[in-house]
Amino acid sequence: MHTAIQLFTVRNVDEPFPELAERVADAGYDGVELAGLPNDPAAFADVLDDYGIDCAGVHVGHERLDEDVNAVVDAVESLGCKSVVIPYLDDAHFESVDAVESTASYLAEIAARLRADDCRLFYHNHAHEFVDVDGRTAFDRLVERTPSSVNYELDVGWAREGGRDPVDLLSTLEGRCPLVHVKDVHLDDGRPAEIGDGDVDLTACIDAAVEAGTEWFIYEHDEPAEPVDSLRTGAEQLDDFLSR
Repeated sequence: MHTAIQLFTVRNVDEPFPELAERVADAGYDGVELAGLPNDPAAFADVLDDYGIDCAGVHVGHERLDEDVNAVVDAVESLGCKSVVIPYLDDAHFESVDAVESTASYLAEIAARLRADDCRLFYHNHAHEFVDVDGRTAFDRLVERTPSSVNYELDVGWAREGGRDPVDLLSTLEGRCPLVHVKDVHLDDGRPAEIGDGDVDLTACIDAAVEAGTEWFIYEHDEPAEPVDSLRTGAEQLDDFLSR
């Protein structure tokens, strides 16, 4: 098991990436997850190597995959990574049984194209995938209809906000959830919380993720008041959770 930080958390830190990478390494993370492809993936990878940290995954918009999947594969492989994460699909993809079927087919097609290059596709949830569609959540229907080549990066905070128990979800995703976003939220108003300060039972989530075969536990805070402090807190809390 490894820990990483989703770099979206520190997007507002005004530092060159080498300085930020040093902070990540000093905090004790094993890696980073990118919120988009860098302009120069090879140079970015060199910085990661300099600080002994890995690339756990890369969030890539589905539009970019549609445009040139081969270019995405080349960039991701330059980062020493094999995990491509679609971070978002809008409400229309989950509004009906037919829409979910179409979304499942789309993800399966992208996964097959990536798999041919020895890369893995992930879908990262928000809350809107947990809308009721004919008596079941769209997300549950999606998992059921996608082949095992489609992996999931379960965001436990968004799942909990969407009304679904992330512990239960992790049990249904066993073997298909190598990446997990460890995120906390305040359920009364949906505000992001510092890890351990919100309403998500992260101890139970992490225990369930370990049982489900998760490889990377990735800390994310969408709106940290002090991003550098949040970076350190995330690493400390993840270490505490995983060393119990």
